[in-house]
Parts: sequence; C-alpha cells; structure tokens
Amino acid sequence: MQGKVWKFGDNIDTDLIIAARYLNTSEPSELAKYVMEDADPAFVGKMSHGDIIVAGENFGCGSSREHAPIALKAAGVSAIIAPTFARIFYRNAFNMGLPIFELAESVEISEGDTVKVDMEKGEVINITQAKTYKFSPIPEFMQELVDAGGLIAFAKKEIRENELAERV
Repeated sequence: MQGKVWKFGDNIDTDLIIAARYLNTSEPSELAKYVMEDADPAFVGKMSHGDIIVAGENFGCGSSREHAPIALKAAGVSAIIAPTFARIFYRNAFNMGLPIFELAESVEISEGDTVKVDMEKGEVINITQAKTYKFSPIPEFMQELVDAGGLIAFAKKEIRENELAERV
C-alpha cells in the first residue's frame, strides 16, 4: 500500500476518530463522511482513497467502539502508522480489516510525505524523504484477516472452504 500522509498527534481517541453524535448508524459509508471531523474538520474533503494516517502515541484510545476502524476504512484510509495503539483499537482494526503498524520512528514522517508499506518485509518506505524504517511484521494470521477484509469476511471464507472440503 502506498499513499499520502496525514499527520495527527498523541492520544487520538475514538471520539476524535468518529464522534459519538454519529453513532446512530453503523453504515460504513455514512460513518466515512465524518471520520476525524473533530480532529480536522476538513480531513475527509482533503484526503484521497488510499492515503495513510501517521499519528503519535496511543492512537485509538478511549472507548472500545468498533465504529472507529470501520469509519477510517470506509473513508479510504489504507493504513495507520503510530508508535503505539490502544490495545482494543489494535484488535478492532484488524478485525475490521484495517492494517495498522507500530513504528517508533513514525514521528520522523511529515504530513504530505508519500509512504509505502510492505507488510511482508516489515518496512515503511518514506518515498519523499528516501528513508526506510523497519517494523516487526504483523503475525501471519492478522495479515490473513487484513487480506480477507476483516474477521467476518475471513470466517465466511473459512466456512466456505470447509464446506467445499467436506463435499469432496
């Protein structure tokens, strides 16, 4: 994945990602309209599909709402890079098929840079600054969740494969 960087600071909580006033729906396309609105009201209008958020420490803290990664993914955010993530957000993001990467050096990446993430090699390549950073590759199972589009899609795929195997 490759995209333009949008930078946010430390402790971006789930209410900044998708404000509680929009939680009367769980429709991804509706949530996408308001993603990051309280952190940057113009964000959705500025970003393009495939762009990447680079944030500070503790991204996704606050409530455990699954709406946060759903809204980010539906808005077209292809990945999030931060030094640390709140634990429940970390798991929710993978369950929704949104790849996130822990990278201490993310503070060196600037808004507007173009970065490429190679999940298999565990690399973030800052094309703009001609720098490469290494991160611990995400576990294979979590890569499979992202590739499938999230936990539900992964489970449906596994059920179909098992049903086909039983027919043989």
